[in-house]
Amino acid sequence: MTHLLTLFTGQWADLPLSVLCQKVQPLGYDGLELACWGDHFDVVRALSEADYCRQRWQLLQDHGLACYAISNHLVGQAVCDLIDARHQAIVPPRVWGDGDPEGVRRRAAEELKTTARAARRFFDAAPTAVKTRLAEQRRTVVNGFTGSSIWAYHYSFPPTLPGQVEAGFQDFATRWKPILDVFAAENVHFALEVHPAEIAFDISSARRALNAVGHHPHFGFNFDPSHFGYQGVDYIRFIREFSARIFHTHVKDVWWSPTPTEAGTFGGHTEFGSGERNWNFRSPGRGRIDFESVIRALDQAGYTGPLSVEWEDSLMDREHGAAEAARFVRSLDFPPSRVAFDAAFARHED
Repeated sequence: MTHLLTLFTGQWADLPLSVLCQKVQPLGYDGLELACWGDHFDVVRALSEADYCRQRWQLLQDHGLACYAISNHLVGQAVCDLIDARHQAIVPPRVWGDGDPEGVRRRAAEELKTTARAARRFFDAAPTAVKTRLAEQRRTVVNGFTGSSIWAYHYSFPPTLPGQVEAGFQDFATRWKPILDVFAAENVHFALEVHPAEIAFDISSARRALNAVGHHPHFGFNFDPSHFGYQGVDYIRFIREFSARIFHTHVKDVWWSPTPTEAGTFGGHTEFGSGERNWNFRSPGRGRIDFESVIRALDQAGYTGPLSVEWEDSLMDREHGAAEAARFVRSLDFPPSRVAFDAAFARHED
């Protein structure tokens, strides 16, 4: 069984979902990973309007599409972050409120609980074929961010004081364990996209995050190799170590320079796409991620979820890129073997 191919709608939220749906199947996709911003999926309406989820599914089906995960990265970011004016631009007014930082964090946490409940209602209303595939995947998934109260300490100067980092992981656990308990009650799994500015951004911090929440059974990861490659993190080792915790996968590429550049790993406060940068996100197949090894490792790990293209390339038209990405992923994906290739050599006695 090959993986289903979906497109993450986060970078397309300027388009109404009805318009995006018209484009997606011709671009080569089986479905969408719906972002909880723009008009793509509203968690409050999913719970408050009796017909909302059915209408979302009808819109998808009318265009030959399905959905296997929703994502609420933006509100999730506000759960643990040190809140400032930037967050007002990414969270709904109901979460921002009066902007008091602790109030924003608490409202964001409640919205994540609402997201778990909305996901349950949405996927309970799914067509039979989607429910069958989700049963094969053994979980229903919400992807997202957690935020981090200690990201400012990722470069330790002034020197980090004893206990500051541990306090950050404890803050994450205190804020997220009640959220994860609601996910468990709804039988929905939360997949943190391991990513700079989150509580987990590489293998070491992912281990620590898991430990902080006591290896909560409904906490895992949305694997995106583009966030590891330019950091120098072994993204294949991540798959092998956290195989049971990879709940979802993003396909996004990144290029990094083999020689020194003007703006290094930290980006030099330059914009994405700048030629000064040491690294830039690129359309799948045009960066340096070894996606064939990624797919082989995911198959060995038993991953049966979708491959969801998160398309980001500052210098390429996105519709061209999305179509090219679909062809690229399908050219690499293959059903895993169920037999040893040399089994036919064995002697069979009558």
